[in-house]
Amino acid sequence: MSQEHADNRTAAEEILRRTYGYRSFRTGQEEAVLGLLQGKDALCVMPTGSGKSICYQIPALLFPGVTLVISPLISLMNDQVSAMRNRGIPAVCLNSSLAGAEYGQAAMQTVCGEYKIICVAPERLQAPGFVEMCLQMDISLIAVDEAHCISQWGQDFRPSYLKIPEFIRALPKRPVVGAFTATATPKVRKDILDNLGLVQPVEVTTGFDRPNLSFSVYEPGDKDQTLLELVRDRYRQSGIVYCSTRKTVEAVCAMLQREGFPATRYHAGLTHEERVKNQEDFLFDRQRVMVATNAFGMGIDKANVAYVIHYNMPKSLEAYYQEAGRAGRDGCDADCILLYSGQDVILARWLIDHSDPNPDLSPEMQDMIRDQDHERLKRMTFYARSKRCLRGDILRYFGENPPLDCGNCSNCVPDCEHVDITTDAQMILSCIARTEMKLPEETIISLLLGEITDQIPKSVQPDKLTTFGLMKDRKAEQIRDEILALCDQGFLERKLSDPGVLLLNERSREVLFRNRRVAVRRNLKKVTRKTENMDLFQALQQLRYRISAREYIASTHLFSDSVLREICIALPRTKKQLAGVEGMGIFKANRYGDEIFEVLEQYRPETKAPKQPDMKKRPEKKDKGGSFQQYKDRTAAEEKTEAYLPWRPEEDRQLIREYEENIPLAEISRIHRRTRGAILSRLRKLRQI
Repeated sequence: MSQEHADNRTAAEEILRRTYGYRSFRTGQEEAVLGLLQGKDALCVMPTGSGKSICYQIPALLFPGVTLVISPLISLMNDQVSAMRNRGIPAVCLNSSLAGAEYGQAAMQTVCGEYKIICVAPERLQAPGFVEMCLQMDISLIAVDEAHCISQWGQDFRPSYLKIPEFIRALPKRPVVGAFTATATPKVRKDILDNLGLVQPVEVTTGFDRPNLSFSVYEPGDKDQTLLELVRDRYRQSGIVYCSTRKTVEAVCAMLQREGFPATRYHAGLTHEERVKNQEDFLFDRQRVMVATNAFGMGIDKANVAYVIHYNMPKSLEAYYQEAGRAGRDGCDADCILLYSGQDVILARWLIDHSDPNPDLSPEMQDMIRDQDHERLKRMTFYARSKRCLRGDILRYFGENPPLDCGNCSNCVPDCEHVDITTDAQMILSCIARTEMKLPEETIISLLLGEITDQIPKSVQPDKLTTFGLMKDRKAEQIRDEILALCDQGFLERKLSDPGVLLLNERSREVLFRNRRVAVRRNLKKVTRKTENMDLFQALQQLRYRISAREYIASTHLFSDSVLREICIALPRTKKQLAGVEGMGIFKANRYGDEIFEVLEQYRPETKAPKQPDMKKRPEKKDKGGSFQQYKDRTAAEEKTEAYLPWRPEEDRQLIREYEENIPLAEISRIHRRTRGAILSRLRKLRQI
């Protein structure tokens, strides 16, 4: 090892410890950092949450000149700069969100060397004024974030990324170039290398696996009811619900709000002001559920998202894994759930065929991309209907060779049994055959149950149908699940023009006439996850919320849930010990240490902890509300505890805005976790009533 290499490693490790609070590099980070510091280009393919940004931020702090970070979205770069500044890193973004005077001042400060990291959109590289400014600066490194956008084979192809090499060639001295992405197939990786013109780069591919994510696919009869149950079980957690269209976003968000869930919405049809407000409500934990189209997410660095539910199936596995990967960025366990239906495929196909043409592409290029989109949709559909390991299907798509069973997806749950349903399958298939494959699924179920409904056509005479009532001792839901299993395993198909109609195939005949056996997996028990030191953990979460509102910083940019859990275990007594907590760092320890210690003192073993409401004394309510009902039981006790906390200026402004928007008093009370009397009293003091 050369002396220069050893010095680079020492300096990088010191910044990692002091600025980021980590004792060691994660897999792939050290190789990327040291490669860039040696003046080599780099291509880093690392999953979301693995710390890609550290790979270019540490070299940026050690290089003599400035680092240019190219990001595709304004919200993404604003979020990145906010996180860097909260670690004491001098960073700025130069984009259209700045007014003329603000932009001019930021540009002047940049030229004067006040910033080490500058974030810009690729379109900014073509602005003459910006190019002229760059010619006056010493640019040591260009970091291309979301680098898959440069590939026409990628799901987020942006022609403006193709202009990056031209900008680099115009500079007086070629800087080191690093490309970073979380999702890239082998073909996309080759495109990144070729289109960016990377010179003998260090290639770091750490793998796409996110072990803390649990993948599940459901094909429910009632999506709305299933969604309500899933969100209800996770009521106290932050989550994202993705929908394919704006109309669906509006409907799903309204449904969740009617049921009392703290939900907001995001799609391109909203005004800019409402999108910003709703995004901030989610980031600052004022609303815990974000219902959105795929327009939301790329620019959001919210580490404590505990679940991502896809109400509709995305158009590609790349899009699905990127969106699902927004869960669990803090390293904690998280759920990625897809609610699949055959109608999703029809909708996705329609969206592909009716997408707006890109004026920067030729008709031939647009036709080629449309064909690629249809092929990706086919692979996505295979995943949604797969009975193999879901994690394995994703990883194989990205070129990896995973084990056959991951033990952490709905197809690999350890606690399950194989149930033989051959007899039931023969009854179902026979009923479909005897009705000439013309009836929808629900009518088939009614006939098997022996129920006569208005949906049964006059041409069908139930009393002469040998399969009528054959399964009258079953429940409709069981028959529906078995039909789903038959479709998933290829023993049934759905009619393309009408997915509700079931069709037989050659495999169906094997079950009917060749005694082919059919089995399904059924879970024996539900795995639940518990959090230790819950009282202290929740007290630290409340502190994080107060600091977040006071300083207008996203809560997870302060401390992720994993950092709070580490504090609960370590119980540090000094700022030096606090800085040693994984993910904290010296800057944050000095800035927030006193407030953290005030909370810790109440929960140390030698200190009597504050008395908490005894939830065990409350009678358990035997309804499907579950954890949602328990949350409502706790509300009165929480309001009593928090009603006497001082009102912060940010909270006053939010209260006035909510009152002016005629939000119901009960909803305002729930948002602020204060009694109605406290809300009314504050409104009077603010001269609003």
